[in-house]
Amino acid sequence: MLFSKPKSYLGVDLGAHGIKLVELKQEKNRPVLFTYGYGSERKNIHKLFAPTEKTVEDLLKSKNIVTGKELRLQDLPEAQDPKQIENYAADLKAVCKMAKTVSKLATASLPISAVFHTVVNLPQLDRKEFDAVLKAEIKKLLPLPVEEMVLDYQIIKNGDKNQKVIVNAVSKKLVTFYTQVFTKAGLTLQALEPESVALARSLVGRDTAVTMLIDMGAERTNFFIIDQGAPITHHSLTLGGDKIDVLLQKTLGVENEEIEQIKTDIFHFQSGSGKNSLDKDKFLALLNPVIDPIVKQIEYGFDVYLRQTGNEQKKPEKIILTGGAASLPYIAQFLAEKFQIRCFLGDPWARVVHQEKLKPVLNEIGPRMSVAIGLALRKIV
Repeated sequence: MLFSKPKSYLGVDLGAHGIKLVELKQEKNRPVLFTYGYGSERKNIHKLFAPTEKTVEDLLKSKNIVTGKELRLQDLPEAQDPKQIENYAADLKAVCKMAKTVSKLATASLPISAVFHTVVNLPQLDRKEFDAVLKAEIKKLLPLPVEEMVLDYQIIKNGDKNQKVIVNAVSKKLVTFYTQVFTKAGLTLQALEPESVALARSLVGRDTAVTMLIDMGAERTNFFIIDQGAPITHHSLTLGGDKIDVLLQKTLGVENEEIEQIKTDIFHFQSGSGKNSLDKDKFLALLNPVIDPIVKQIEYGFDVYLRQTGNEQKKPEKIILTGGAASLPYIAQFLAEKFQIRCFLGDPWARVVHQEKLKPVLNEIGPRMSVAIGLALRKIV
């Protein structure tokens, strides 16, 4: 037993901008980086399981629908196509091989657009009554019959007479899809978690402060308010790094293939390694079509949260940015000045032991790996 191998945990994020994974080993109760990897091929996981993003007009025109009811998951042809499972499994297997992962046990992220999320206030109940009352309370809110969904809940605040419960629900068909993908990739899927939970674990940890966490991905930007270390609210914009790419293309007159290198150069300007300075006002003006909706969503998110019962006297203390697009310069500084609150790029590696010489490359890829790191930390912290 003295020479037993340390436990190893694999976190896998099937994001829109490709598969990202991180493997951590638990040594002396500390998470140690073993390996990481990511694929650049775009994935449509968010679109596969987000029928609610379609407009009413789209639904009524759909051949898969007879009435005006919401398009259901089982009606989506992409979700039924075995080729989708094979393609995702092949890509996941390839990234694992490239990264030389060892663990066969994985935790995966659920796209936030496919997760039903709500906070329910309940009176204090004994265990026998709790499950029945909770299910009855959320049954009328769910987008699918409760029998077709997997429910998970967390009690985040207990009062003398009431309790606040976070509820996440996801379609059983989505769980089946993920299970088949991981099985065909040669992995055992231990758990599925919403992206918000993984992000809170890697970027907020045990900090109890009220925090706005903003994940700027390729296709969408998600806004979470974290209180007592748990995601309480979620709002989303179909706006992200892709929009920034289009703005840079139009302004600079370059081809799409050149955009990634340009963004890397811009990141180096911010970190001080660039040879020239980047004009703050001009750059923010260029990004205004992206930044302005983000500002409005932050205002809306804080307003909704502070109006909720019990939150009136609370004060948001910080904004944490993550996601590939969050690394661009001046965004954090602009938001800090706008809201008079601390705003910074989150460091998901802060709770992970790693070699010092890896720090430059880990800092560069960190924002896009935040979800995968949080998933890998699940059994360790």
